[in-house]
Amino acid sequence: MLAIEQFGAGPWATLQLADLGAEVIKIEDPASGGDVGRYVPPYRDGEDSLYFETFNRGKRSVSLDLRAPAGRAVFEDLVRVSDAVYSNLRGDQPARLRLTFEDLRPLNPRIVCCSLSGFGNSGPRRAEPAYDYVLQALTGWMALTGEPDGPPVKSGLSMVDYSGGYVSALALVAGVWRARRDGVGCDCDTSLFETALSLLTYVGTWAASRGHVTERRAESAHPSIVPFQAFRTADGWITVAAAKQKFWLGVCAALAPELASDERFAGFDERSQHREALLAILRPRLRELTTEDAIARLSEHGVPCGAVNDVLGVLDDPQVAARDALVSYAHPRLGEVRQFASPLRMGTSYTPAPARGEGTEPLLRELCGYDDARLRTAREEGAFG
Repeated sequence: MLAIEQFGAGPWATLQLADLGAEVIKIEDPASGGDVGRYVPPYRDGEDSLYFETFNRGKRSVSLDLRAPAGRAVFEDLVRVSDAVYSNLRGDQPARLRLTFEDLRPLNPRIVCCSLSGFGNSGPRRAEPAYDYVLQALTGWMALTGEPDGPPVKSGLSMVDYSGGYVSALALVAGVWRARRDGVGCDCDTSLFETALSLLTYVGTWAASRGHVTERRAESAHPSIVPFQAFRTADGWITVAAAKQKFWLGVCAALAPELASDERFAGFDERSQHREALLAILRPRLRELTTEDAIARLSEHGVPCGAVNDVLGVLDDPQVAARDALVSYAHPRLGEVRQFASPLRMGTSYTPAPARGEGTEPLLRELCGYDDARLRTAREEGAFG
């Protein structure tokens, strides 16, 4: 598949496909120095960075100027032998750059053209640029995050980008499967905006169906289930998730046996109605315990809980080692690169991200049958910048 992508959302989508064994060919613009992710600090050496490595391991790179007629001709040769063309551009760009199924169908009737844009390929916002933080604001995510009396807060990670990447990767796989079944490709029009809207899930359903406004709760508390939040301990923080009645009874057994018979806290509705009274009892009990002791007590009674780690802390979790969830490989310029493994456990192997344009000539020889003369002509005509 061909990927006209940059930064996070698009490269994250095609990374999933590369980890599953797809040959992902990044089309990088020589005029701009390729994917801007190559230059994101810190931990950067020239056109290589750990940021770029995170999103582009296992891919190939072709340097191609799609604005030049010769570059477009090379791109069309690649389309003829590809299953899909993926892009994460503004919603008006696939049509302008002739990357839609209508444009590419004459070259390959089975081509799948997947677009992940900020707002989709139609509507009044389709030509607007979009970034994760802006979309977290627009779609209500930030209004749901943070302390009640504090400012709106974004997620610590670019979850709209990554979720949009997963959505578009799923759409592309489904499109390719259908094209192989029916012999006809399609467009996949996906957007970060609609991905973020869909991930409002039950909060969105409450708002759209009943006009409900979900309020922010202290300590990252769930809007309706109690206790389901972070608690301070004697030496840190833990999270407790009593999402079932049996877990609530486990909390009682571990921390406050008298609460099991208190009618104020008998069921989900009662605990929600008497939230502050319940938390006034649980908070001081947990403040008396160390994180280790609190987790031991709660875990003994089957209550889902965990320490609030920093990122360095999670590296030491024994589950990481047991599941081989951290992988390592050698990079020619960056040295050892350690990353979290793909959660798609299907025999994935890990190789470094490509240098910009390193696959241009080998891939064109291999896939399109270019010889020295054809490559020389394309180069002279500006196809490769």
